[in-house]
Amino acid sequence: MRVLVTRPIEDAIETASQLASRSHQSVIAPLLEIRFFEGAPLALDGVQAILATSSNGVRAFSQRSARRDLPLFAVGAQTASVARAQGFCNVKSADGDARALCKAIPGWADPEGGALMHLAGSGRPGKLVSDLAARGYRVQTCALYHTVPVQRLPDTAREALLAGVLDAVLFFSPQTAQTFVDRIIDEGLRSCCVALIACCISEAATTSLQSLRFRDIRTSSHPDLTRLLLLLD
Repeated sequence: MRVLVTRPIEDAIETASQLASRSHQSVIAPLLEIRFFEGAPLALDGVQAILATSSNGVRAFSQRSARRDLPLFAVGAQTASVARAQGFCNVKSADGDARALCKAIPGWADPEGGALMHLAGSGRPGKLVSDLAARGYRVQTCALYHTVPVQRLPDTAREALLAGVLDAVLFFSPQTAQTFVDRIIDEGLRSCCVALIACCISEAATTSLQSLRFRDIRTSSHPDLTRLLLLLD
Protein backbone atom coordinates (compact mmCIF):
# COMPACT_ATOMS: atom_id res chain seq x y z
CA MET A 1 0.00 0.00 0.00
CA ARG A 2 0.95 3.65 -0.40
CA VAL A 3 0.21 5.36 2.89
CA LEU A 4 -0.11 9.03 3.87
CA VAL A 5 1.70 9.66 7.17
CA THR A 6 0.35 12.79 8.86
CA ARG A 7 2.46 12.82 12.06
CA PRO A 8 4.94 15.56 13.04
CA ILE A 9 8.15 15.07 11.11
CA GLU A 10 10.36 13.18 13.59
CA ASP A 11 7.67 10.65 14.43
CA ALA A 12 6.66 10.45 10.76
CA ILE A 13 10.17 9.36 9.79
CA GLU A 14 10.05 6.53 12.34
CA THR A 15 6.60 5.50 11.13
CA ALA A 16 7.81 5.46 7.52
CA SER A 17 10.61 3.11 8.56
CA GLN A 18 8.09 0.78 10.19
CA LEU A 19 5.91 0.88 7.08
CA ALA A 20 8.86 0.07 4.84
CA SER A 21 9.63 -3.01 6.95
CA ARG A 22 6.09 -4.16 6.12
CA SER A 23 6.56 -3.48 2.39
CA HIS A 24 4.40 -0.33 2.36
CA GLN A 25 5.37 2.96 0.75
CA SER A 26 5.03 6.25 2.65
CA VAL A 27 4.11 9.77 1.69
CA ILE A 28 5.18 11.97 4.61
CA ALA A 29 3.00 15.05 5.08
CA PRO A 30 3.04 16.41 8.66
CA LEU A 31 -0.19 18.18 9.62
CA LEU A 32 1.09 19.45 12.97
CA GLU A 33 4.24 21.39 13.77
CA ILE A 34 5.83 20.91 17.19
CA ARG A 35 7.31 24.02 18.78
CA PHE A 36 9.35 23.63 21.96
CA PHE A 37 9.21 26.36 24.60
CA GLU A 38 12.52 27.93 25.55
CA GLY A 39 13.29 28.58 29.17
CA ALA A 40 15.52 27.99 32.16
CA PRO A 41 16.65 24.48 33.16
CA LEU A 42 13.82 22.58 34.79
CA ALA A 43 13.66 22.41 38.58
CA LEU A 44 13.57 18.75 39.57
CA ASP A 45 14.06 18.92 43.33
CA GLY A 46 11.56 16.63 45.04
CA VAL A 47 10.59 14.87 41.80
CA GLN A 48 10.67 11.08 42.07
CA ALA A 49 9.83 10.25 38.44
CA ILE A 50 8.86 11.70 35.08
CA LEU A 51 5.61 10.98 33.24
CA ALA A 52 5.85 11.06 29.45
CA THR A 53 2.64 10.89 27.45
CA SER A 54 4.30 11.73 24.12
CA SER A 55 7.64 11.48 22.37
CA ASN A 56 7.63 15.25 21.95
CA GLY A 57 7.49 15.75 25.70
CA VAL A 58 10.65 13.67 26.05
CA ARG A 59 12.42 15.59 23.30
CA ALA A 60 11.39 18.90 24.84
CA PHE A 61 12.57 17.81 28.30
CA SER A 62 15.93 16.80 26.85
CA GLN A 63 16.44 20.38 25.63
CA ARG A 64 15.72 21.82 29.06
CA SER A 65 17.51 19.39 31.37
CA ALA A 66 20.65 17.25 31.37
CA ARG A 67 19.18 14.94 34.04
CA ARG A 68 18.69 11.36 32.90
CA ASP A 69 18.88 9.62 36.28
CA LEU A 70 15.19 9.87 37.21
CA PRO A 71 12.83 7.01 36.35
CA LEU A 72 10.68 7.79 33.33
CA PHE A 73 7.21 6.28 32.96
CA ALA A 74 6.12 6.29 29.33
CA VAL A 75 2.64 5.95 27.91
CA GLY A 76 3.74 3.48 25.23
CA ALA A 77 6.57 1.70 23.46
CA GLN A 78 7.49 4.48 21.03
CA THR A 79 7.71 7.13 23.75
CA ALA A 80 9.80 4.71 25.82
CA SER A 81 12.09 4.12 22.83
CA VAL A 82 12.62 7.85 22.35
CA ALA A 83 13.39 8.21 26.07
CA ARG A 84 16.06 5.52 25.89
CA ALA A 85 17.53 7.16 22.78
CA GLN A 86 17.74 10.41 24.74
CA GLY A 87 19.80 8.68 27.44
CA PHE A 88 17.24 7.63 30.06
CA CYS A 89 18.16 4.26 31.56
CA ASN A 90 15.28 3.54 33.93
CA VAL A 91 12.31 3.55 31.55
CA LYS A 92 8.99 1.76 31.98
CA SER A 93 6.20 1.61 29.42
CA ALA A 94 2.48 1.24 30.09
CA ASP A 95 2.04 -0.05 26.52
CA GLY A 96 -1.22 1.82 26.06
CA ASP A 97 -2.78 5.22 26.58
CA ALA A 98 -2.99 7.68 29.47
CA ARG A 99 -5.50 5.44 31.26
CA ALA A 100 -3.09 2.51 31.06
CA LEU A 101 -0.30 4.71 32.39
CA CYS A 102 -2.45 5.82 35.32
CA LYS A 103 -3.22 2.20 36.21
CA ALA A 104 0.45 1.19 35.98
CA ILE A 105 1.94 3.94 38.15
CA PRO A 106 0.87 2.52 41.56
CA GLY A 107 3.08 -0.47 40.80
CA TRP A 108 6.03 1.78 40.02
CA ALA A 109 5.87 4.74 42.41
CA ASP A 110 4.77 5.49 45.98
CA PRO A 111 2.58 8.59 46.49
CA GLU A 112 4.80 9.44 49.47
CA GLY A 113 8.01 9.19 47.43
CA GLY A 114 7.84 12.65 45.88
CA ALA A 115 6.17 14.47 43.03
CA LEU A 116 5.66 13.15 39.51
CA MET A 117 6.56 15.55 36.71
CA HIS A 118 4.22 15.30 33.73
CA LEU A 119 5.85 16.41 30.46
CA ALA A 120 2.97 18.00 28.60
CA GLY A 121 2.01 20.15 25.68
CA SER A 122 0.14 23.40 26.11
CA GLY A 123 -3.61 23.35 26.52
CA ARG A 124 -6.00 21.87 29.01
CA PRO A 125 -4.59 19.07 31.18
CA GLY A 126 -6.02 15.64 30.54
CA LYS A 127 -7.56 13.24 33.02
CA LEU A 128 -4.20 11.68 33.87
CA VAL A 129 -3.36 14.42 36.35
CA SER A 130 -6.75 14.43 38.09
CA ASP A 131 -6.92 10.63 38.17
CA LEU A 132 -3.47 10.40 39.76
CA ALA A 133 -4.38 13.13 42.26
CA ALA A 134 -7.38 11.02 43.27
CA ARG A 135 -4.94 8.19 44.01
CA GLY A 136 -2.91 10.44 46.28
CA TYR A 137 -0.11 11.48 43.92
CA ARG A 138 1.21 15.01 43.55
CA VAL A 139 1.71 15.78 39.88
CA GLN A 140 3.60 18.77 38.51
CA THR A 141 2.45 19.50 34.98
CA CYS A 142 5.21 21.05 32.92
CA ALA A 143 4.09 22.49 29.56
CA LEU A 144 7.14 22.21 27.32
CA TYR A 145 5.77 22.50 23.80
CA HIS A 146 2.73 23.27 21.73
CA THR A 147 1.34 21.91 18.49
CA VAL A 148 0.43 24.17 15.58
CA PRO A 149 -1.87 22.83 12.82
CA VAL A 150 -0.76 23.55 9.26
CA GLN A 151 -2.83 26.14 7.42
CA ARG A 152 -2.51 24.40 4.05
CA LEU A 153 -2.03 20.76 3.14
CA PRO A 154 1.63 19.98 2.50
CA ASP A 155 2.37 19.79 -1.23
CA THR A 156 3.26 16.10 -0.90
CA ALA A 157 -0.21 15.33 0.46
CA ARG A 158 -2.09 17.50 -2.03
CA GLU A 159 -0.25 16.08 -5.04
CA ALA A 160 -0.72 12.48 -3.91
CA LEU A 161 -4.43 13.03 -3.22
CA LEU A 162 -5.05 14.68 -6.59
CA ALA A 163 -3.10 11.97 -8.41
CA GLY A 164 -5.14 9.24 -6.71
CA VAL A 165 -2.04 7.25 -5.77
CA LEU A 166 -2.82 6.79 -2.06
CA ASP A 167 -4.43 3.71 -0.53
CA ALA A 168 -4.61 4.73 3.13
CA VAL A 169 -3.96 7.51 5.62
CA LEU A 170 -2.86 7.13 9.25
CA PHE A 171 -4.21 9.26 12.11
CA PHE A 172 -2.43 9.26 15.47
CA SER A 173 -4.52 11.86 17.31
CA PRO A 174 -7.89 13.63 17.21
CA GLN A 175 -6.11 16.93 16.51
CA THR A 176 -4.36 15.53 13.45
CA ALA A 177 -7.59 13.99 12.18
CA GLN A 178 -9.47 17.27 12.65
CA THR A 179 -6.71 19.21 10.90
CA PHE A 180 -6.92 16.82 7.95
CA VAL A 181 -10.69 17.30 7.75
CA ASP A 182 -10.40 21.09 7.94
CA ARG A 183 -7.75 21.32 5.22
CA ILE A 184 -9.55 18.84 2.94
CA ILE A 185 -12.77 20.87 3.17
CA ASP A 186 -10.99 24.22 2.81
CA GLU A 187 -9.17 23.06 -0.33
CA GLY A 188 -12.14 21.31 -1.94
CA LEU A 189 -10.62 17.83 -1.89
CA ARG A 190 -13.48 15.80 -0.39
CA SER A 191 -13.74 13.56 -3.46
CA CYS A 192 -10.09 12.52 -3.05
CA CYS A 193 -10.92 10.67 0.18
CA VAL A 194 -13.55 8.25 -1.08
CA ALA A 195 -10.98 5.66 -2.19
CA LEU A 196 -8.90 5.88 1.00
CA ILE A 197 -8.81 3.67 4.08
CA ALA A 198 -8.56 5.87 7.19
CA CYS A 199 -6.67 4.08 9.98
CA CYS A 200 -7.09 5.66 13.42
CA ILE A 201 -5.22 4.98 16.64
CA SER A 202 -8.30 5.69 18.81
CA GLU A 203 -12.06 6.15 18.74
CA ALA A 204 -11.52 9.85 19.44
CA ALA A 205 -9.52 10.20 16.22
CA THR A 206 -12.19 8.25 14.34
CA THR A 207 -14.92 10.58 15.56
CA SER A 208 -13.10 13.59 14.11
CA LEU A 209 -13.41 12.13 10.59
CA GLN A 210 -17.17 11.72 10.42
CA SER A 211 -17.74 14.70 8.11
CA LEU A 212 -15.70 13.05 5.32
CA ARG A 213 -16.51 9.96 3.28
CA PHE A 214 -13.82 7.27 3.12
CA ARG A 215 -13.69 3.83 1.54
CA ASP A 216 -13.35 2.51 5.09
CA ILE A 217 -12.56 3.84 8.57
CA ARG A 218 -10.70 1.45 10.84
CA THR A 219 -9.82 1.86 14.51
CA SER A 220 -6.88 0.22 16.25
CA SER A 221 -7.73 -2.37 18.90
CA HIS A 222 -4.98 -0.89 21.08
CA PRO A 223 -3.46 2.61 20.97
CA ASP A 224 0.01 1.76 19.70
CA LEU A 225 1.88 1.87 16.40
CA THR A 226 2.10 -1.90 15.94
CA ARG A 227 -1.66 -2.43 16.25
CA LEU A 228 -2.37 0.59 14.08
CA LEU A 229 -0.23 -0.74 11.24
CA LEU A 230 -2.05 -4.07 11.42
CA LEU A 231 -5.10 -2.23 10.08
CA LEU A 232 -3.32 -2.02 6.72
CA ASP A 233 -3.17 -5.82 6.35
